[in-house]
Amino acid sequence: MTSMTSMTNRRTTTTHRIALIPGDGIGNEVIPAARRVLDTVAARHGLGFTYETFDWSCERYADLGAMMPDDGLDQLRGHDAILLGAVGYPGVPDHVSLWGLLIPIRRGFQQYVNLRPIRVFEGVPSPLRDAGPGDVDLVVVRENVEGEYGEIGGRLGRGLPEEMAVQEAVFTRKGVTRVLDYAFALAERRGGRLTSATKSNGIIHTMPFWDELVAERAAAHPEVAWDQEHIDALAAKFVLDPRRFDVVVASNLFGDILSDLAAAVAGSIGIAPAANLNPERDFPSMFEPVHGSAPDIAGRGIANPLGAIWSAAMMLDHLGHPEAATHVTDAIATVLAKTPVRTPDLGGTATTEEFTDALLELLR
Repeated sequence: MTSMTSMTNRRTTTTHRIALIPGDGIGNEVIPAARRVLDTVAARHGLGFTYETFDWSCERYADLGAMMPDDGLDQLRGHDAILLGAVGYPGVPDHVSLWGLLIPIRRGFQQYVNLRPIRVFEGVPSPLRDAGPGDVDLVVVRENVEGEYGEIGGRLGRGLPEEMAVQEAVFTRKGVTRVLDYAFALAERRGGRLTSATKSNGIIHTMPFWDELVAERAAAHPEVAWDQEHIDALAAKFVLDPRRFDVVVASNLFGDILSDLAAAVAGSIGIAPAANLNPERDFPSMFEPVHGSAPDIAGRGIANPLGAIWSAAMMLDHLGHPEAATHVTDAIATVLAKTPVRTPDLGGTATTEEFTDALLELLR
């Protein structure tokens, strides 16, 4: 673990403590890019950041048998926010890496809202012919700490013909209600439309319960027009007509799948950001790109840094600096629309550093 402090200027009035967890693969390449952006924006907006970097990763697991130390949450607790790169690498099973780092942070810090904005930018063509810039601008609000990703269950008769696995989904009134209230309030601030993902025609207990709570909370938000869609039909409509959606609220599993699908609709999962929010701010929230560790390109210096940079912009907004956040997202839109600089996932040849440099020129 190392400690580093950003350069700030005389106008600095607010300093935030940021925990950096580069993690695995290209996380080690995109987090430094996001940090460069944060420091540049800080100089323009009178902010300061101090950083503490944690080497928690699959490499640490291979060396020490744990993704993070036993007191990991206590080490993070005093920070204002967490910026994560990626988790996962060949040789370490995904359930080990995720349940050893990412999920304990989400649950230990009650980051029950996973917020994933999706936008088609000018200069990044969608694979869908009718999804142009300005057509697709939606947010998936995913319940982040319970639902289908529960810990209740187990394996019986390992290795025997009658071997079985049981996995229980957990939906609580408190857990569902609070994420629905967040989603409805977000819809009030945006386009006034909300879609709930369900599968109550096939999942007999949890999804009818989810539907009942959606209707209940909708009554408290009469200015929001809402509907519900079965997840299979909703996935099809994300492809056939993504322009119709504004805020989509979904359970843990459904939200996970829908947000990755929507990122692909927008042209590249390398751009997509995510925020793991504790709205009450009792604990630090965590921000991360969606793209994963991408071991096939790790170490080559060609990773797209925009997912991490957009995640850093979401962090700025959460920390109470919406103008600085907009400064970053406007620069992202401009570099994509007005310059030819592209990383290979976007059809170009630029390195991570070259792409970041082009963005920094706009921010300065």
